Amino acid sequence: MNATDPPAALASPRAGVAVQVLGLVKHFGAVKAVDGVTFDIGTREIFGILGPNGSGKTTTIRMLCGLLKPTAGTALVAGADVATQPERVKNGIGYMSQAFGLYGDLTVEENLRFYGGVYGLEAALAGRIAWAKQRMLLAEFGARLAAKLSGGQRQRLALGCALLHQPPVLFLDEPTAGVDPAARRLFWQIIRGLSADGTTIIVTTHYMDEAERFDRLAFLSRGHLTAFGTPTEVKRTFGEGMSLEDIFVKLQESEA
Repeated sequence: MNATDPPAALASPRAGVAVQVLGLVKHFGAVKAVDGVTFDIGTREIFGILGPNGSGKTTTIRMLCGLLKPTAGTALVAGADVATQPERVKNGIGYMSQAFGLYGDLTVEENLRFYGGVYGLEAALAGRIAWAKQRMLLAEFGARLAAKLSGGQRQRLALGCALLHQPPVLFLDEPTAGVDPAARRLFWQIIRGLSADGTTIIVTTHYMDEAERFDRLAFLSRGHLTAFGTPTEVKRTFGEGMSLEDIFVKLQESEA
């Protein structure tokens, strides 16, 4: 596929598939940041996109979120085409980054109310705020300023804000960076529960012990998909006895 090719066509979502990626390409001038990536993500799946800095994972995530137009190829995310319907993609997903924009001088309740207003929830807002506080284990902290929360509590509040509009697909970019191990475990318990309830969750992380929690994952290197499947299948791709951390280090060394 050449950079001048039109976006590949994906006629309609397949049953049981939340994200379909077909021949996704992104060039920045002469740099091929993502080069012909293809994979599917199933409904309710907890899916990891992993790779060293410069591997193309951030560019891939930005395209899947409708924030960056592909040079070629396309993807369907929650039924919307990222190449031709980026606004519909944005409205149909939740997104939480490491630097999610909570307001420290607002309380937990006020942050949730603000983001509910951004999503235009109106009549449903009170119920969704109550859900977020209960599900994120923040019910007793509703009147506490976000700046006074622990790192783990802030992450759970950011997650609650990202889920207020009940998106079927949720993107988490390094969601547990900088929080302690106990907070990370609790966060992953919540993630697993959301998946069981029907949310498809795509995660990037540099914690390789967390990568073992994924149902399936994609390893990127120099813009290419180098491995895809369950953690066990990916380890088998690179050779018997290799851990996901070994694979990550190997890819980092190859891109240095």
